[in-house]
Amino acid sequence: MIYLKTDEEIELLRENNILVSQTLAEVGRHIRPGVTTLELDRIAEEFIRAHGAVPAFLGYQGFPASLCISVNEQVVHGIPSSKCVLKEGDIVSVDCGTFMKGFVGDSAYTFAVGEVSEDVRQLMQVTKEALYKGTAQAKAGNRVGDVSAAVQEYAESFGYGVVRELEGHGLGRKMHEDPGVPNYGARGRGPLLKEGMVICIEPMINMGTKAVVFERDGWTVRTRDRKPAAHYEFAVAVRKSGPDVLTDFSIIEQAINN
Repeated sequence: MIYLKTDEEIELLRENNILVSQTLAEVGRHIRPGVTTLELDRIAEEFIRAHGAVPAFLGYQGFPASLCISVNEQVVHGIPSSKCVLKEGDIVSVDCGTFMKGFVGDSAYTFAVGEVSEDVRQLMQVTKEALYKGTAQAKAGNRVGDVSAAVQEYAESFGYGVVRELEGHGLGRKMHEDPGVPNYGARGRGPLLKEGMVICIEPMINMGTKAVVFERDGWTVRTRDRKPAAHYEFAVAVRKSGPDVLTDFSIIEQAINN
């Protein structure tokens, strides 16, 4: 069932998603060669709790950490570890969730560790641009397929693989609500987007094949060909006037560019 949100509920969702953006910014300040992903997870948990929220991922369906941290060929759902030490040239997808005042925030951002290669930099840029292309279609009267097709068409125009097994989702009092929001599809198809819907749009784009492997830890998803993947995510309220983005990447980018 798709739940339409009131303006007041959307503002509570915005508050959560701004906190997620602030948390990702705080994590981004600490991303450098030599840091472990477990240390980044500790930083995020402390920051979230200090701001009156709890980590939405911690314990969710048994997940053991506050962040999903996925390095290089890991697409999503990487488990933070003291053994995973970042090095120059890595890319790191950090997915973060908060729970506060009865609602959830959820967003992801892919960070460069020091200087990365030009082809990896392009993958990151195209994935982010695919997110913007999809988000532009998140307006009342369109369909989920309009969002999905915009992401797919843009990413595939660069020869990249668009992951099929994972998708975006509705967001509200629960982390995952209807409708599902795939990153591939046909325009004019899928559930109708209505005023008051809140969805997470999250392109997961691979440099090579779209095929993925689910690792034995039960969580981590990686590219089958072990080429890098990038992942960005917005929470978006659907309005008649167009998309109302509840996430704020400018907070993250200001932090990492200073």
